[in-house]
Amino acid sequence: MEEKDSLILEAVERFMEKEVRPVARAMEQQDVYPAEIVEKMKAMGLFGAIIAEEYGGLGLSASTYTKVIERISAVWMSLSGIVNSHLIMAATVQRDGTEEQKQRFLPRFASGELRGGIALTEPDCGTDLQAIRTTARPDGDGYVVNGAKTWITNAYYGNCVALLVKTDPNARPAHKGMSLLIAEKGPGFAAPRKLEKLGYRGVDTAEFALENYRVPRDRLIGGVEGKGLQQILSGLALGRINVAARGVGVARAALQDALRYAQLRKTFGQPIAQHQAIQLKLADMATRVEASRLLVEAAARAYDSGERCDLEAGMAKLFASEAALANATEAMRIHGAYGYSKELDIERYYRDAPLMVIGEGTNEMQRIIIARQLLARFPA
Repeated sequence: MEEKDSLILEAVERFMEKEVRPVARAMEQQDVYPAEIVEKMKAMGLFGAIIAEEYGGLGLSASTYTKVIERISAVWMSLSGIVNSHLIMAATVQRDGTEEQKQRFLPRFASGELRGGIALTEPDCGTDLQAIRTTARPDGDGYVVNGAKTWITNAYYGNCVALLVKTDPNARPAHKGMSLLIAEKGPGFAAPRKLEKLGYRGVDTAEFALENYRVPRDRLIGGVEGKGLQQILSGLALGRINVAARGVGVARAALQDALRYAQLRKTFGQPIAQHQAIQLKLADMATRVEASRLLVEAAARAYDSGERCDLEAGMAKLFASEAALANATEAMRIHGAYGYSKELDIERYYRDAPLMVIGEGTNEMQRIIIARQLLARFPA
């Protein structure tokens, strides 16, 4: 790891401990958007974490970026979502955009002047993205967009999204008629409605409608219609690696809290950490954390190499998210009634963890992706 990367990780860790941990529990329980924290994250350059230095970003590798996300998630997982969705959008422009688009948008993404995410999911469409109904009709020097999106992170307080649309609704197969637009808020972009959630609170998740919303033609990512689904699926690999790193962070936080409590809490005259039943739980929790971290590192290396990494990203996301869910549950059991109380962070881990099992492609879908990639890589 380069010295620059080490310094960034140390700065993130200090920031999370000093600025975030003291306020995270209260802000999360009240579902308060962390506006001041987001401004400080902008100043640290985190919204440009993986954007190349030539475009004003930090130029971090995915390997270092996942370590940043683990550290953020171990304190307050919601903040990692504010960064992640934004950087999937930025990575898509950096990888597939025209040079003019890169010059125009990446510096503004890196500074946080333009901040947002990816607008894929619709009320009747989640995993099956080819079923989206939002259309972009050519009109003069741009497109007129109509449709609706839901469960979009950063849509309420952000000001820009990578918008998946159908430029040819009659194309067969459907993906050949799908395109990706850089869409800034403006007339026709209806005011988003925030969605209430079990966990993942603080971060804004919203739905919005598009009514005769105009997008200039030069905002078509890559400048060629019909490439949108492939472009965003490549971006989702980074998203899945991010979610896996979040899983490591939450699983680690649950383990650390359980270890601390198990050595302080006494029953039958000794710390509960001395009881074999508790030791078995702690051993499994620690193993899950380490195994998850290694899978995330492998996926990040594959991403950094430029290889197709569906298999590695799917494995990391599947295992690390399930590890977070299992560790949060076991930490609650170790804490007993205190784990169920809002006075501790355990109940937050327990509410946050299920999102990672569902988000960025359900774990059922990850298993299918993994199996298909295995069959493709290792034919009989």
